[in-house]
Amino acid sequence: MPLRSPACVLLFTVLFACVAGVACADEPLRAGIIGLDTSHAPAFTKILNNPKAKGPLADVKVVAAYPGGSHDIPSSRNRVAGLTKQLRKQGVEICDSIDELLEKVDVVLLESVDGRPHLKQVIPVFKAGKPVFIDKPVAGSLVDAIKIFRLAKKHEVPCFSASALRFAKTFQRLRKNPPGGKVLGCTAFSPCHLEPHHPDLFWYGVHGVEILYTIMGRGCRTVTRTHTPEEDVVVGVWKDGRVGTFRGLRNGRNYGALVFGTKGVRFSDRFEGYGPLVVEIAKFFKTGEPPVSAEETLELFAFMEAADESKRRGGAVVSIEEVMKKAEAAADATE
Repeated sequence: MPLRSPACVLLFTVLFACVAGVACADEPLRAGIIGLDTSHAPAFTKILNNPKAKGPLADVKVVAAYPGGSHDIPSSRNRVAGLTKQLRKQGVEICDSIDELLEKVDVVLLESVDGRPHLKQVIPVFKAGKPVFIDKPVAGSLVDAIKIFRLAKKHEVPCFSASALRFAKTFQRLRKNPPGGKVLGCTAFSPCHLEPHHPDLFWYGVHGVEILYTIMGRGCRTVTRTHTPEEDVVVGVWKDGRVGTFRGLRNGRNYGALVFGTKGVRFSDRFEGYGPLVVEIAKFFKTGEPPVSAEETLELFAFMEAADESKRRGGAVVSIEEVMKKAEAAADATE
């Protein structure tokens, strides 16, 4: 092949780009994980790094991870060593810092099971301009959640957060093409174990609240909560008069929803695992388009914060607007 031929020039251009660290078009994005204290880390890695992966899943590969961990949460600190070992066995490089990880990756999955460090952990990710998926809960407080999405907008970095329950096929169908007709209301349920460092519903109830918002969409105005040691019932009234209810079960293990529509009532408790969520994450990394808006995520966290406020007030009605204004003022005061 003549050295100056078009084919040769193209070959050298592609080789130079790859050597220089610019990803070639047919190469998968290099993903990094922050937080090896949740089973999501090895599970997501197994899905993305499967050599038989197809479609969007073939476009992303986990190459590096930073363990992290929270010493004051047993379910975090007791899992880091074992899950780090699992990631090593999966061929993932373990980094000593987030900054080191960011030098090796194109995109980030923030998986720390504790929502409290998410704000601190995601700041260098935003500054580095790396698109990021933040696993639930997006933060340990509504104030921090607001700050995270403000920073994403400031740095113009794509970002989203969601529970895997949101992308279960049946729940998506109930939202996008409901067989029961127009949705009039919904009762969603999930386990709701409490963790003392997080607002009550943030830790595990978030799964069921995600199901509720998947089906109902945005627009909740007021929230009331009934709390007992065994369960919580949170009732939201939407601006169009629809009513959505979350039932959090301390000892229950099922996830699901009962949806009331103009053509009938539908029930679903099917959850296909993490696959559908990981597909959405991979699509997001390739397109930069979040499948869940910041506005919806913030409203559902305001819903959960309003539920806590209702509990503090003995079950009184609390408005989403009131809770958001208070949290936004606190975010303003601490920025």
